[in-house]
Amino acid sequence: MSERIRVLVTKIGLDGHDRGSRLVARWLRDAGMEVIYTAPWQSLETVCSIVIEEDVDVIGISSLATDHLLIPKLMDVLRDADLGDVGVVVGGIVPDEEQAPLLDAGVHAVFGPGSSGEEVVAAVRAAAENRARQGTAP
Repeated sequence: MSERIRVLVTKIGLDGHDRGSRLVARWLRDAGMEVIYTAPWQSLETVCSIVIEEDVDVIGISSLATDHLLIPKLMDVLRDADLGDVGVVVGGIVPDEEQAPLLDAGVHAVFGPGSSGEEVVAAVRAAAENRARQGTAP
């Protein structure tokens, strides 16, 4: 990819714990990516609007409660807006048995506590490259 990867780091639903998402935003920024960071408590429709307005390549969603259960619906909202090619990665507290439905919905990767910055950066790059290969990146 010749242009900088644009990543939206956000939290959906009612989860307000943002320490982890701030750390991930720094990892991505330090890796040369352009990071758009939002406050917590974003609606699915707002996330979709930000993706459009900011020409986002990848969405990084942090979940420390059960808000990751909203992600399959977010994937539907993105597809309905012709944004199904935008990569989505999820990090936080996601029980093992709840990871498969996220991946089945189209999430690129799920990270738990202790994941390294290198792993997260590599997954975001891979998601952005996948989008670029599809020929739909802005």
